[in-house]
This record gives sequence, C-alpha cells and structure tokens, in this order.
Amino acid sequence: MAGHSKWSNIKHKKAKEDKKRNKLFNKHLREISVAAREGGGDPEMNPRLDTAIENAKSDNVPKDNIERAIKKGTGELDEGDGAYEDATYEGYGPGGIAFFIEVTTNNYNRTVGSIRHIFTSLGGNLGTDGSVDYLFEQKGMIRIKKDEHDVDEEEFMLEAIDAGAEDIDADGEFFNVTTGRESMYEVRDELEDLDYEIESAELIRIPMTEVKVEPDVAESNFKLMNKFEDDDDVSNVFTNMKMDEETLAIAEQMD
Repeated sequence: MAGHSKWSNIKHKKAKEDKKRNKLFNKHLREISVAAREGGGDPEMNPRLDTAIENAKSDNVPKDNIERAIKKGTGELDEGDGAYEDATYEGYGPGGIAFFIEVTTNNYNRTVGSIRHIFTSLGGNLGTDGSVDYLFEQKGMIRIKKDEHDVDEEEFMLEAIDAGAEDIDADGEFFNVTTGRESMYEVRDELEDLDYEIESAELIRIPMTEVKVEPDVAESNFKLMNKFEDDDDVSNVFTNMKMDEETLAIAEQMD
C-alpha cells in the first residue's frame, strides 16, 4: 500500500511541475459534473459531489468553474458538448502488467479509440471487460498533509482507526488513510470533525497481488501510465506493478 501511496504523491507533483494545471482542473470539473448529474447539485445531500468539490478546492480550482460544472451536471447549464459519464477500460501493459483505466467522457468512440491507441503504441493491449477487474479491490483513500498538524503519528493513527479506517500509511508529506469502499465518506467526515484538513478523498483500486518487474519493464509501464494520465478523458490509472522503492525511483527519475 505504501508504494501506491507514494506513486500518488509522485503523480500529484508531476501534474504541477509539468504545468498541467488545465488538465487537472478539467478532471476535477468532469467529476463534479458527473457527481451532480447522478446525485443532485446539493453537496450536503450528495457525498460524492461534496468530496469532488473539496478535492477541486484543494487544487485551487476557481469557485466559478465549480459552480458552472454543478449546473452543467444538473442540467441548468447546457454548453453543447454533451453530458459526461463514467466508464472503465481494462488491458495489459509491457510484461503482462494489468491496467484498470477509469475515464469520464462525453464521447465513447473518441475515448475507446484513444485508449486502444495508447495501449498499442506503447507495448500493451486493450482487453475485454472483466479481463483484469478481478485482480483489484476497490477502497477509499483519504490524504491528509502531515505538516498541517502538529500531532503525534501514533495518536493520529488511533483516531483514524476509531473513525473507521482500515489502514494508515505515513508516507512522505501525507497520512494516507485507507477505508472500505462504502465507508470512505463517513470516515472523511469523522476526520473533518476532528479538525483534520482533508487534502483529497477518492475511491481507488488496490491490486490484490503485485507483480515485480525488471527496471526496463517498469520504465515502459510508467511511460504507459503517464501517457494515459495525460489524456483528458482519463480520471485514474491503476496497475498491479509492484511499487517498491527500486521501482518508484525509476518513476521519480523520468521526465
């Protein structure tokens, strides 16, 4: 779990260092739009929307953009580009590494064409539905910045477990709190009530078995992961590649 948490930190830093702010904003706004369409525009009555808004705010998405995305999701605003919906794609990268791709799209034909092209151009292949889904377990992940709180690490872990956390990983700048899929919003609210500032909260997919690969295969898979994450339609990329220190060092050295 620690390896995947650190990979999340690397991705977050790269998004800002590479000045991909517009793409980051768009992914937040699409999630807000879908959440509002599926559960209504009131964040107090829609936990997914509430979480999406807070995640967007943590990355400094402007308030006006957030409000427009909510209105688009509820149908109050029609910008003529169609409604966004969630979808998933599955496949394999170099060395047989499993990939599970989550997207938010308003054009399935465009998205599946792009996903297929990225796979084939970088040594992978698009699979059928269910081909790798069984290799992953969906969990909640809540990230809290450590330097925001002058708190004993052991004390925080005990409070998080009392709030319903399944696991806590102190990784670099963050506490990464893992929860059950259905309990993420409740745990997030409990931690907020304890005055912890939530950096982000999202549903993730954790591989049930990880695969260790050689450095050249790891680099090829990181290139594939980065290419997917550059695609505007892609929300999240999950793999079962083992994220140990040796492998993560390769990711940190890549441009």
